[in-house]
Amino acid sequence: MSPKKQHKKPSVIIVGGGFAGTALARKLADESTVNITLISDKSYFEYYPAFYRVVTGAAPIEVCVPLSDLVPKDVDIVIDRAVAVDLAKKEIKGEKGQVYTADYIVLALGSQTSYFNLPGIPEHSFGFKSIGEATELKDHIKNLFIGKVNHDASAMVSNFQIVIVGGGPSGVELAGDLTAYMRKLAKKYAVDPSFITIDIIDRGNRLIGATHPDASEAALKRLRSLGVNVFLNREVMAEDVETILIGDMDLKTKTVIWTAGTTINALYSKIEGLQMTERRRVLVDDYMEVPNFEDVYIAGDAAGTKYSGLAQTAMHDAKFVANDILRKLQKRSRRKYKVKEIEYIIPIGHNWALMSLGKIHIFGWFAYFARQTVDFLYFATILPPKKTFELFWKGKKYR
Repeated sequence: MSPKKQHKKPSVIIVGGGFAGTALARKLADESTVNITLISDKSYFEYYPAFYRVVTGAAPIEVCVPLSDLVPKDVDIVIDRAVAVDLAKKEIKGEKGQVYTADYIVLALGSQTSYFNLPGIPEHSFGFKSIGEATELKDHIKNLFIGKVNHDASAMVSNFQIVIVGGGPSGVELAGDLTAYMRKLAKKYAVDPSFITIDIIDRGNRLIGATHPDASEAALKRLRSLGVNVFLNREVMAEDVETILIGDMDLKTKTVIWTAGTTINALYSKIEGLQMTERRRVLVDDYMEVPNFEDVYIAGDAAGTKYSGLAQTAMHDAKFVANDILRKLQKRSRRKYKVKEIEYIIPIGHNWALMSLGKIHIFGWFAYFARQTVDFLYFATILPPKKTFELFWKGKKYR
């Protein structure tokens, strides 16, 4: 059935409540010419660029926002998990058995962790791709310190050794924040901080490989100045309960944090009619529609656009899709998709970040301030002032 079939206005179903889905819903709602249904398996939006803050003590309020606060009230929010999609019929089947149809379908499902079929990694490593995972990791790290009095030096070193697999933005941000957080816990629980070791392992030849080499080098120097060990050109082979195998070397640890890979939502592989690009993204045409399926769009992490997988790309693509739908409805000429170049602002520890804007690279407190400003402005443009205040000031009292 159609979620709002009693109305005569054209209908749009958006599947996914992440950056792309919520941005698309807001943009379409501004025009008031369509009925919009947002289907999400969660009742809240997760601001994943800040998940590392939850791991190091921030309250979930800082990264979770109810969808009802984030999108206009005339957007119909449905909490359900999409389990099947018929592109030809424009039908979405939900986990609860409900079938949703509309004139336009936008699939904006996010990504999920990929372990590259490495043995032991899924079972024994931690991730933070969701608020649940981030909270679990935070509790685990805190429990390493609680009641820990052991005079066996080798056991203490193993207990407090943190191995982060993946030298991309997530791994680098987390490593930078963990250095101060774990020293704080060590002081609180009377643990000698010299037992704490934080390692980053990456199979590439530099950190944050998508950025300029100068930015990678600055990140490397910053992490080493914080006491983080960085191992490049190393590939993880396997993991068991308290050991991770890296090439012909093994490390004793109770904490392996996996940030090394993601893949698109598994549902896409089950949808008949989709084609994949070389990057294992869903092929889209010049208007972000699925080839041979008019009025069916892909947005977000799975879209076969140049920089898909990043929040800023998801919002850019969502705006494009919204405008294309509106142009169709208004009988106006359509415009082809244009790539938005990426700007990186990556915090590494307190009061320091790297900012890479094309050929411009800025490192230090100014870049850190810029990142805080970007986060603040994102929420300030979509939430009332009171809600923004709760996220950026009230929530910080928990840290």
